[in-house]
Amino acid sequence: QQPLVESGGGSVQAGGSLRLSCAAYTYIGSSYCMGWFRQTPGKEREWVGSIYSGDGSTYYGDSVKGRFTISQDSAKKTLYLQMSSLKPEDTAIYYCAAMVWGRMCPVRGVESDFPYWGQGTQVTVSS
Repeated sequence: QQPLVESGGGSVQAGGSLRLSCAAYTYIGSSYCMGWFRQTPGKEREWVGSIYSGDGSTYYGDSVKGRFTISQDSAKKTLYLQMSSLKPEDTAIYYCAAMVWGRMCPVRGVESDFPYWGQGTQVTVSS
C-alpha cells in the first residue's frame, strides 16, 4: 500500500474555514472506507467522519456534523476534509486513515478498524 499523506493544516481564527487533503493513491476509486480522525494531547483519537470510496457515501461524528464535509477526487486520488465554522475545540492533529479493502464504512468509525494511517497534520483554531 502506498502511504497516506495529509496536507493543508495550519492556523485559523474561530469561524474560519480550512481544507485538509490526503493523498490516497491506492485507495480512492476502489472499495475502501476512508476516515478522518483527530487527536489532542492526552486524549484518545476521535473519529471525525468517513467516506466509502466506492460510492461516495459519507458519515460524520456528532461534533462536526453540519460543519465538516468529506469528499474525494477520483482523478487526483485525493481525499478532502472541508472544515467550516471552526471552533477552538477543533484544534487537533488530523489524520486520514483507511480500512482494509472491501469493508464497508460503519455508521460510526472506530480507530481499531483502520490499519492504514497518515502522519497527521496540525490544525490550530484561535479564539
